[in-house]
Amino acid sequence: MTSNRLPVILIILAVVLVGLYSSVYVVNAREQAIVVRFGEIQSVKTEPGIYFKLPFSFMDADRVQLVEKQKLRLDLDNIQVQVKGGATFDVDAFVIYSINDARRFRETVSGDRDAAEARLRTRLDSALRRVYGLREFDAALSDERVSMMLEVRDDLRPDAELLGLNIEDVRIRRTDLTADVAPNTYNRMRSERLAEAELLRAQGTEDGLRRRAVADRQVVEITADAQRDAEILRGQGDAERNRVFADAFSRNPAFFEFYRSMAAYSSALSSQDTTLVLSPNSEFFRYFDSAAGGLQAPANTAAPAPAAPGTTAPAAPAQPAN
Repeated sequence: MTSNRLPVILIILAVVLVGLYSSVYVVNAREQAIVVRFGEIQSVKTEPGIYFKLPFSFMDADRVQLVEKQKLRLDLDNIQVQVKGGATFDVDAFVIYSINDARRFRETVSGDRDAAEARLRTRLDSALRRVYGLREFDAALSDERVSMMLEVRDDLRPDAELLGLNIEDVRIRRTDLTADVAPNTYNRMRSERLAEAELLRAQGTEDGLRRRAVADRQVVEITADAQRDAEILRGQGDAERNRVFADAFSRNPAFFEFYRSMAAYSSALSSQDTTLVLSPNSEFFRYFDSAAGGLQAPANTAAPAPAAPGTTAPAAPAQPAN
């Protein structure tokens, strides 16, 4: 009797184990689970752990759909966009997004990531064309590119929220001119850069002339001030010299006369090529005959004064006797 019950017990135990196994599911940190019962969403599990559900999902009792929780990337390559003026660009961009509302994600696209990305790709293409179409040619190649990416991101967010998605970031990876407009565009850019270079060169020349004029004026002013100060100092020095000479003359007029005469001899006879033609009775030679400054000559005939070194004195004519 016992042997007949053993198979039944084993079958019951197997059914219990299968039922227990089918009623347990695990959610890891990179996933979130959607529990669907007979086509309706029963619950959404976003935290990692072990959860229970009704067994026998093959009978459509409780089915668990796992969707990604981490950030995902969608690339959009080689789309042509047109800017103001008619120029066209080849643009590569990508979107970083996450599934932040699993319930809405299940309700709108049945939890199908490919379907959601297809709709998101269409909206990204439209947003890029709109943002580029509102701007001039240079905007996509300047610092305005950052604001363009932010504008595309803000355009995508409302539509993405309807899919249960959150747009984290939008990046434009490449912006290239198309082959048919590249040569003309490059020529126009070259002309603009040359014109800008000429303008900068002209401004530099003007600034240089202005600075040079200021410097020249300052040189004239500084030179004039220096000459004025020099003349003042020179006048003060001459006044002081004259005062010293006057004081010396008042103390000993005879010595002062002798000193001045010696200074005159030193200045006039300093060169060997100097020749003086003077009368023997000239005041210039008064200290040659006597340290007292008196000229000594015969009564009837004027004797020639001794010639100074390096000089030639003419013979004096005979004088009548007094």
